[in-house]
Amino acid sequence: MGRKHIGPGKHVHLCIACLILFSLIGCNALKEQKREIPKEEKKETLSLEEASERLTFAKQLLEQGKFDASMEQNEKALSLYPEVPIADEAIFNMALIYAHYNNPKKDYRRSISFLEKLIKECHTSPFVLQSSIWRGVLEVIEKSKDVDIRIEEMKKELSR
Repeated sequence: MGRKHIGPGKHVHLCIACLILFSLIGCNALKEQKREIPKEEKKETLSLEEASERLTFAKQLLEQGKFDASMEQNEKALSLYPEVPIADEAIFNMALIYAHYNNPKKDYRRSISFLEKLIKECHTSPFVLQSSIWRGVLEVIEKSKDVDIRIEEMKKELSR
């Protein structure tokens, strides 16, 4: 009925059986590894994705001139993921919102404070150079405003 396997045939069947066994064990080990990922790691990854989505949405709102809503989205992104690379971009965006020429709540001093925060806290950020330039420009604008105010005050004193 059945013949005995002799020679290399025995080894082929043994190798195939071992391969099947090892592949099953390997798959189960991978499943176990996936289950052991801590919830904090998953949450951080999700937060990074959600923070990135909020930054994208914040940029769209800024383009539409919705400054308050854009600021809110940047703040949420910053609170969800307060580390580089999200934090630096969110802080830079908030500085731009306060410096935007169409923003009725424009405030160069607040913009400068956000830029300084970015420069001090996010040394490796690609936004550091831009922040330094913006800070310099806004400081010049603020100084010229102060000069204009002093000139107006002097004119009023002279006219009295």
